[in-house]
Amino acid sequence: MEPAGDICRENTGLTPAQAEVLEDGISILQMVADIAHALVTVHVRGNKDNCLLLVAQARPNTSFVQYHPGYAGGQIDSSEEPLVWRTLTGGEPISGYREWALGLLLAMYSFPLKGPDGEVIGTISFDANLEDAAEVLIETAYLIFVSAGIHRTREIYRPLSAQDGILIVDDAGKICFVNAAAASIYKILGVGRILGRRAEDRQLNARLAVKAANSRQPQEAEVEIGSLILAQRAVPIVDAGQTTRTVLVMTNITEVKKKEKELLIKAAVIQEIHHRVKNNLQTIASLLRLQARRTSSPEVKAALRESVNRILSISVVHEFLSQQDAEIIDVAEVAKNILKLVVENMLDPGFQIETKFRGQKLILPSEQATSLALVINELIQNAIEHGFVGRRKGVIGMDIAVTRDTYRLEIWDNGVGLPAGFTPQGSASLGLQIIRTLIEEDLGGQFQLFSQEGTHACITVPRNKEGG
Repeated sequence: MEPAGDICRENTGLTPAQAEVLEDGISILQMVADIAHALVTVHVRGNKDNCLLLVAQARPNTSFVQYHPGYAGGQIDSSEEPLVWRTLTGGEPISGYREWALGLLLAMYSFPLKGPDGEVIGTISFDANLEDAAEVLIETAYLIFVSAGIHRTREIYRPLSAQDGILIVDDAGKICFVNAAAASIYKILGVGRILGRRAEDRQLNARLAVKAANSRQPQEAEVEIGSLILAQRAVPIVDAGQTTRTVLVMTNITEVKKKEKELLIKAAVIQEIHHRVKNNLQTIASLLRLQARRTSSPEVKAALRESVNRILSISVVHEFLSQQDAEIIDVAEVAKNILKLVVENMLDPGFQIETKFRGQKLILPSEQATSLALVINELIQNAIEHGFVGRRKGVIGMDIAVTRDTYRLEIWDNGVGLPAGFTPQGSASLGLQIIRTLIEEDLGGQFQLFSQEGTHACITVPRNKEGG
């Protein structure tokens, strides 16, 4: 919907104060159309003689209106909308019929819109199917439009649907209108007659309307009635400081709340599973450490230590997943935790290690993050085990770059670099075989390993592998 103020100020003689009156109502025009069950159109005078400018229009979500709408900013001759023109020039509401096709009629209502000084600055018209047209609904929708600037509370003026129940309470606190959806809700609750009863009747559970009428401010709440959970919104219509009527909208959200509860339970179960998997992996790692301490073979000790780190790198992912609802992982945070674990398991106490993490934030689904965690673990292990031979300090870093089609991780160190003539393809290293398998087969990416003031491992993976 095009902003009313811009159209009015560019194409008409309305002042900013007059245009603001229209803007307040147009900001909630969709709800006005939904309550009226009608196509709603706002017109002002055009910048030509005997012309109308269509400022804004909204179709209802609560009814189907078989009428071809206009477009905001379009001008038409007054003869095309005689009821609207009569309302604009005469300042009085008018009702009648519109023939939208041969022999097919719509009920039409046109009301004047007045500026701050009481002068007529525009009109609001309602086109409704004959079976849906209800004067109390149309008049109430009109009053909501003209009183919109009083509250300036936009959040509560949300669109409605055909499933939303509508009650209208008059100035005496009695229900003067109830739509079919509201009657259906009360039927489930075992309440029959509704019209004419007071809103404060305990059986109706419509006291939110009473609160809105007394406070002269919109109200919103969720209420549990019997087996139902209802979302209620109460909109008071205020004139001269008094509430003349109140609209109560009620939506049956029982199934929505039930599904939300089920999702919360499932999320809690999944988190507990991740927590238990993490604990089980750490138990296995502890058993392998115990086995490593009992063996005298350096080769066996090294193999068990590498296995411990691999297991713990997977446990890091499950630890993250056990602490959050979503099945997604921040790769940089995983890398930091893996580095901490590897350092604790492999580095001599006197070795000084510095870490640098740079670049963009990268969030991945848990399946891809687990594969990447294993890769990061292998690369960090290799850097610590082979990159700093003969040294007492070093730097390990990770740079992340995300493009439209790929994400790129570079894990590097400032160590001694790769041996002369070394190629990843010709290496028999189990760790490098694991890395290539995970990157190329699991992630569908590419892997490069090269020397440049140390060793650099570059991983490039298509973004469609992360669902991006």
